[in-house]
Parts: sequence; C-alpha cells; structure tokens
Amino acid sequence: MRLTAALMLVAMAGAFLALRPYEGAHPGFGYAIAFTEAAMVGGLADWFAVTALFRRPLGLPIPHTAIIPANKDRIADTMAVFLRAYFLTPQVVARRLHGFNLAASVGGFLADPRAGQKSRLREGAASLAGDVLQSLDQDRLGGLAKAGLRNQLEKVDLGPLMGQMLTHAIADRRHMPVLEAMIHWVGRTLEANEPFVREIIHRRANALLRWTGLDERLANGVLDGIYRLFAEVLVQPEHPMRGQVEEALVQLAQDLRFDAKTQANVERVKQEILANPAMTAWIDAMWERYRAALLVSFRDPERALSGGVGESIEQLGKALAEDKELQVLVNRFARRVLVGVVSRYGDEIVRLVSETVRRWDAGTVTARIEGAVGRDLQFIRINGTLVGGLVGLAIHAVGQAL
Repeated sequence: MRLTAALMLVAMAGAFLALRPYEGAHPGFGYAIAFTEAAMVGGLADWFAVTALFRRPLGLPIPHTAIIPANKDRIADTMAVFLRAYFLTPQVVARRLHGFNLAASVGGFLADPRAGQKSRLREGAASLAGDVLQSLDQDRLGGLAKAGLRNQLEKVDLGPLMGQMLTHAIADRRHMPVLEAMIHWVGRTLEANEPFVREIIHRRANALLRWTGLDERLANGVLDGIYRLFAEVLVQPEHPMRGQVEEALVQLAQDLRFDAKTQANVERVKQEILANPAMTAWIDAMWERYRAALLVSFRDPERALSGGVGESIEQLGKALAEDKELQVLVNRFARRVLVGVVSRYGDEIVRLVSETVRRWDAGTVTARIEGAVGRDLQFIRINGTLVGGLVGLAIHAVGQAL
C-alpha cells in the first residue's frame, strides 16, 4: 500500500511535468495541470502527516514528528488507564458476560471432533503453557499448589457433605451395590481367617466342651450360621438385616448433616489425617504426578487428548453444550470468578500491560502499531492525492469563472 501511494504521487508529478508545456494550448490542459498540481500537494502533505506519526520525515529533526516513538511511555500509560477504566471493571465484565453463554461455547469446542485435530492455536497455547510451567520456580510453585490444596481441604465442611452424599445415594438406591460388596468382603475375610476364628472358639470353650469334642461342633455351628446369614442377606432383598443397616445409614446421614457432635468428630478425624506425615507425602506425590502429566500434555497435546481422556473431554463438552441447568451453573460460576479476578487483580493486569509496552524499544512499538494500522494510513495518502486533485480542479474552475 505504501508503494501504491508513492506511485500515485509519482504519476501526478510525471503528469504535471508532461502537461506543463501545453498549458496555454487548450483550456482543458489548465484543468488537468491544476488537478495534478493540487494532487501532488495533497499527496505530499498526507505523506508528511503519516510519516510524522512513526518517524522523522527524511530524517530531518522537525519538531512534533516521530510522535509515537517519542511518546511511547505516555502511550503505554494511556493504554493502561483506558483498559482499566473501560474494560477491567467488575460492572463492565459482568455486563459483557451476562448475555454470553460461556458454558455452551466451551462445550461446543470440546465436543467438536475437529478440536482434537492439529491447530496452530492449540499447539502454540500448549507450547507456551509448557514453557511457563517449566520456567517457574518448582519449589515455590509446588509449595503454593500444595498449600492451596491443603487449605481447601481444611475449609471443606466434610460432615454435611458426606451426609448429603449418603442421603442422595440412599434415595437413589445406589448404596445397595456397596452394601452387597461389603457383605461379600466380610464373608471372604471370615473364610480366609476361619482357622483363627476356630482357634478363638476353642480357647473360649470350657474344659468339658473340649474334652467331649463339642467345641469343634460349636465352631462349625457358629461359622455355618454366619455364612448362612450372609447368604440370606445377599439373596433376600427384604431381609430384616438389610432394613436395619439401611436405618442405621439413614440415621448416620442425618447425624452427619445436622448433629454437631458427629460433625465435630468427623472434623477431628479429618484434621488428624491432614496432620499425618503420610498425608503430606501423598499430597507431595500427587502434585509431582499432576505436574508431570501437565508437562506431557503441553508438550504433546494431541496424544494427551487421545484415547480415554479425549473421550471424557468430548463427553464433558456434550454435557456443557446440551444441559441447560449445567450451563446456568457454569456461567454463574464463571461470571463470579472473572468479576472477582478483575476486582482483585485489575490493577495488576493494567500494570502488566503498561510495563510491557514500556519495556519495548521505540522501533518495536513503531513497527507493531504501523503494522496494525499501516494499510489504512496509506489509504489516507491515496485519498489525499485524489481529494487534493479534485479540490485543485474546483479552485481552478472557480478562478476561470471569475
């Protein structure tokens, strides 16, 4: 576009020089010369104006030229203030997000099979995230992550949460497979330790039973009775013991949700577990595994998102795209998070923008801004050449008329 504008200016100059010897030969030549003369003036004036924004025209130290390089720091501060005042405010963010279905958009992207294909955006974002994660201080980052996880675990009110989960599980009859699995486990455990149980019964029996050999019959009877009880509980859905266990589970769920003493006991056990060195070691190991998995995913996003992980992500995307209630929950959560981020860290984000632009050298700032809007600026030169010529033509016509 710069070359096009320059060629138009050269063409006007060439036409002016070519027409100048014929100025008095015909009135039409006067109009043509007036057009080319004014077009050169307009083109040169707009060339000076456009060039003065980014550099000194012809390298001359003309005042008020090279405006952008000379005012780089002020531009950076102005950009930051503008961004803070008109974009990074809680009211603006909340208003922008109010009508935007973020959950559906994310769900559509995740559920789209094309999202798993190679793309420059995915590769670039993954590579950048991997480099950032690799470059951070691992001790400090790990400490922050593990401390954050521990703090979140400490904040969780575990009793009511467990009570709600147990209540919903009982209501949906989802506890029955767990109950039956527990009965199977107890039965297998008892069978594996049958010699030990028999030994206890023999020791507890009196001398007369041992002398007569009835202790062995007693042990057989006790074990057979227990096995029969377990079998009946498993095959009879209406067995009384099932009802008693369910009543106990319902009562436990109620106590977990509403009984302060039970909640205090659960909280005490939770704190003891968190204070145990084994728990600390588990959190450390979990963070290292998670960090290693993140690095693998960032370095090879296609492989990381294939197989079961990719199918899970696609299912999550379909759920987000189709479930209206889930969309409401996710969108509400996203709005709260983003508004909170803007409220807490808006000034830091603005400072980051300002300091980043300030660190750029003048040549970088000039090149990036000119690259972004340069095409339109060259149209200013082209339009200036044409408009200048038309104005010169009009002035010449008025002069001839007078």
